[in-house]
This record gives sequence, C-alpha cells and structure tokens, in this order.
Amino acid sequence: MRLFRALATLATFGAALAIPSVHRRHVVHEKRAAEPSPEHWLSARRADPAAVLPMRVGLAQRNLHLLEDMLMEVAHPESDNYGMHWTPAEVVDFFKPAEDTVEAVKTWLTEFGIAPGRMKMSPSKGWLEFNVTVAEAEDLLQTEYHVYTHSSGLEQISCPSYSVPEQIREHVDLITPTVHFNHVMRSEPLHKRSGDGSRMGQPSAHTGPKTNGQKVKITPNLATCDQFITPDCLRALYNVHYTPIATKKNSYGIVEFTPQAFLADDLDLFFTNFSPNALGKRPNLISIDGGVAQTQDQSFNFNGESDLDLEYAMALTNPQPITLLQAGDLVEGASFNNWLDAVDASFCTFEGGDDPTQDGIYPDPIGGAGAFEGPESCGIIKPPFVVSVSYGQSEHSVTSAYAQRQCAEYGKLGMLGTSVLYSSGDNGVASFGNTCINATDQEDPNGTRFNPGFPVTCPFVTAVGATQVNPNATVNDPESACEQVIFSGGGFSNIFAMPKYQETAVKSFLKNHPPPYTAAQFNNSGVVRAFPDLSANGANYVIGIDGEFELVFGTSASSPVVGSLITLINDARLAIGKGPVGFINPAIYTDAFKIAFNDITTGGNQGCGTPGFESTTGWDPVTGVGTPNFERLLALFLLLP
Repeated sequence: MRLFRALATLATFGAALAIPSVHRRHVVHEKRAAEPSPEHWLSARRADPAAVLPMRVGLAQRNLHLLEDMLMEVAHPESDNYGMHWTPAEVVDFFKPAEDTVEAVKTWLTEFGIAPGRMKMSPSKGWLEFNVTVAEAEDLLQTEYHVYTHSSGLEQISCPSYSVPEQIREHVDLITPTVHFNHVMRSEPLHKRSGDGSRMGQPSAHTGPKTNGQKVKITPNLATCDQFITPDCLRALYNVHYTPIATKKNSYGIVEFTPQAFLADDLDLFFTNFSPNALGKRPNLISIDGGVAQTQDQSFNFNGESDLDLEYAMALTNPQPITLLQAGDLVEGASFNNWLDAVDASFCTFEGGDDPTQDGIYPDPIGGAGAFEGPESCGIIKPPFVVSVSYGQSEHSVTSAYAQRQCAEYGKLGMLGTSVLYSSGDNGVASFGNTCINATDQEDPNGTRFNPGFPVTCPFVTAVGATQVNPNATVNDPESACEQVIFSGGGFSNIFAMPKYQETAVKSFLKNHPPPYTAAQFNNSGVVRAFPDLSANGANYVIGIDGEFELVFGTSASSPVVGSLITLINDARLAIGKGPVGFINPAIYTDAFKIAFNDITTGGNQGCGTPGFESTTGWDPVTGVGTPNFERLLALFLLLP
C-alpha cells in the first residue's frame, strides 16, 4: 500500500497552455440538475451585471481513481494493511491537484483578464478563488445569470449551464456559484403519526424521525418494545452487553444543523427515566460556522432531531463523551460541506469557499442578529472515530460533479479511520418530500421513477435503513422492514458506480430476486451503488421533547443507534491497543461477517406509486445486510489487527 502513496509525481507544465483564450473552443461543463428550475424556485429577473460574485474553481485532484483501492487496503478485513489508517498530511499530499492543473487554470483566467493578484489558492490547492462581476462571469463561462426567488422569500443567483475551454475541462471539477441550486439542503422533518396514521409536519432540515403527536407515559418494559422503543429494547434486540472503558481515547460525533438544537431539560427528562447514570451530562459542543444549541425556538420541528440523536447516543454509549458538531448560525444555516470543512481542513477553501447555492457561506454575508462573522471553521477538530448524520437531500437535486467531489471527502475520512453513517431516508424508493422523478426529469410527488437520496448513495459512507418490532411481537422475534409511519429508504444510485465491496451481494440480489420494475423506474443496470448497507430499528422511539414524552419514527433514529454500536466496538479495540474500525462496509459485506447480522426477510419500502423493493434473504435494497448482533460483531472486529 505504501507504494501507492508514491505514485503522485508532479508533471511539468507544457507549452500547450499558451493558446490565446479567444481561440479556445468552449464546451458545456455542467448543467443544472433540475430544469427549468427546482421546485419552489422561480426566475425573477436577469442578474445585475455589476453585482459581484465570489467565484470558486474546484480543481481536479490527483489519484482519485485510486481512492477506492486505497480505502479497501485499510478497511477490508482480508487486507494485510487492515487498520493502517493514513495521516491527514499523507491524504492531502496524495490527492492534491497536480501543478499543471493549477497552472492551466491560472493561465486561462489570466488570459481572460483576471490578474494573478485577484486570485487566491486554498492551502491544499484544491480551490482557486477570485471575485468577478456578473458581466465578467457571463463572459468567462459563456452563460447567463438570473435572480431566482423561493416561496420562502429567499433569493439566489444561478445559471442554467456554464462552459469552459475544452482544454481546461479536465482540470476542473466544478465552478461555483453556477448551476448548483439548493440554498440549503432539502430534507424533511422527524415523522409523527397523527390519529388517522397520516404524516404530519412541515419541511425542515432533517430526514426524520416522524412523531405520532401522542404524549405517552412510559414505564420501561421489554414486553412492550413493539409499542415503545427504549434503550433497553435496543440492547435486547441487538444483544448489547458492554460498558465503555477507554472513553478518553475514543470519540463519537453527532452532526446537527442549526436551528435544530437539543434542550437540556429534555435530555434530563429522558435520562431520568431511561439512563440515570447520564443525568446532568451534556454533549461536548463544537460550534461550526457559528453553530449554537439555540433555545429561542422550541417545538418538535426545532428540537426533535437533536433530542432524539443525543438521547439515544448518550444513553447507549454512556459514559463515553459525545461530540456535538453543531453547524451553521441562525441566519445562514449550513449543509454537509460545512461539517466536512470542520473536520478536514484540506476540503476547505477559505473566506466562505463552499458552494453558496448549497452550503452556508462564512463569514456570514447576510449579516444581522445571530450572524457568524468569524472565519470559516476549517479543520477545527480532529475527525471523530464515528460520525452519524440524520440529514439528507435527493440525489436528483445535486449535480454529479458536486456529489462526486463531496463523496471523495467521505472516502478520505475513511482512510483516516473514521466511520461516517447517514440515514437512508423515510419515504421508501421516493426521496425527501415524498418526491419521485417524472417524465420531464423533474422531482414530482406524482412521478414514477425512483428517487434515491444523497449523500447516502455515496459508496464511502455507511447507509442505515430502518426496521421495526412487529405489532404484538417481542424483542426475541424477527424484525421486519419499517412500515409504520415511515418506509426505509433504499434503492440504486443514478450517479455513483457500484463499489467492489458490495458487488457479490447486490448482483446476487438482482439475479435471484429481480425487482418487477423496468429501467424507466430505477437504475437496473447492475453497475451502480445500492443502498442501504445495514439497518436498525426506526419505529416507536420514546423521546423526551419539549418537556414531554412522544413517539417518533425514522431512519434518523437508526443511524445514531448503529453509530453507538460501532463506538462501543472501537472502545473495546482501543482498550487492547488496537485502532478504530474506520470504514466498515468492506467488512460487513464479507461472508465471515454474515453471522453478525440478523437477516431481515419481510417488509418493503413502497413509494412512487409502487410497493417498492421487498426484503428477502441476504442483502436487499430495503434493509441491507440486516440488523447487527453486537456480541458477534464485536468478536469479529476484535479478531482483526
């Protein structure tokens, strides 16, 4: 493996770049993911030619074609280099753009008339930043910028497509602000069940769970886990009998996006009843780009996600300290790139170098009360060994370039020894907002093409689906795919290729249990990333919320539970001098690890006017390889170096 790290020799810059820009043939580099514009955004007017845009060029990185192989080297249990995770410096050096890429883009811009003094490079050389007027940007990228207005009152500048010189295209991943449209990530609220079983809540910034709105009085009892999931139910379901001992060496991060925030009294209400030893404890708050555990807005839609994630993560791993990665101020908000910036300085640009149409930009350009005016939070914390994220958006709402660039960062985190988990979504084969894709390639609740999520389809994260204890069943009975209020998100990507670690399992599913749908309904090519990877219970969770107990549902409950179990496994390994398990996907798909999972063979994930996929023997696109048997999973990971 160490030989691979020496592959990236810098090429010299040749004379081919001396072509005057006026003679260069431009080609379209990116088109908007949704045309004519995403839902709820309308073109209002042409952008002011004199308005200034913070232009960022994402430079093509070296050696990304080797990323999967490098990750498999340290994450596959049969590799001689298992657990030999890279250092941050090694990762930066291996993947940073080649000098000819940097010089090619600088030469193009200089020829256009952007003086070198106007350009700045990020520390890792991954981004090139400069400010231009709208008129300059339109000329540079051969496009037209318009101001779009959102039904919420937000405005943003965007263009339908943009072009770059043909000779430059290979050196550029993406340029912003251009076609990438979401001002903030799209998602949906925690799920509740109303009296008639319908779904409640308004769109916000998280995948789930949903709640039934029912105020409940709970007495812990394993006999009622089909109605009320508590930490003891989860321990019984997944055979968890372990108390952490190496807590000072270990780390577990929970990502939340402002204005979602926990309430301290809610934690204590929950701990008093279900984890008395955690009473009075709080997560270690890491403020990312002004992130605050705000209390000015208190309701289920503002506190439900954070309360759920922290109550269960802290109860299941106590006394392990939990790190709360709270991203975004109250004005600008945040998205996935913001928390990645905080744990990976090489991913940052600087002075707000994220995509202003996708991510929170800092220092906050909007300003006002609560605005974060400090520098962008780049590399402010060492990546936790496990990170759970219960948020997402539709894959259809991002461009391939944006998705691929972000996905590569999850792969790099895996090389560093971090397990990154994302919840798979709560609408079965549909995506957030219960939207599918229609015949005109638009997201549409009445569409018929399946709509996978993102970043959960990235092959370098662990996608977590949801199961349920069936009505009148016990914790000793087999679970099924979650079909109470929510449906476990799962299916096949339209962007990412199938990773090697899941080829055998997914191809076996497609051969032995072919879904009754055509290529018009899902990507049935057999060569794309499939998800989820595994599952955990996602129905009838009891949470303390706004001073009361309520029941909630969602894969956003499942993800922090699985993250908790991986954290316990890391504790056991650290206690005997071994390292964290890091990226777990290559291991859990091996034959040796089959005994460590409870195969889920019943239940589906309906959506888009169909029954969706069906759970079956072995891996399936509803519950993955199944739910964990912790004791067996722990024993297997302890055998590894």
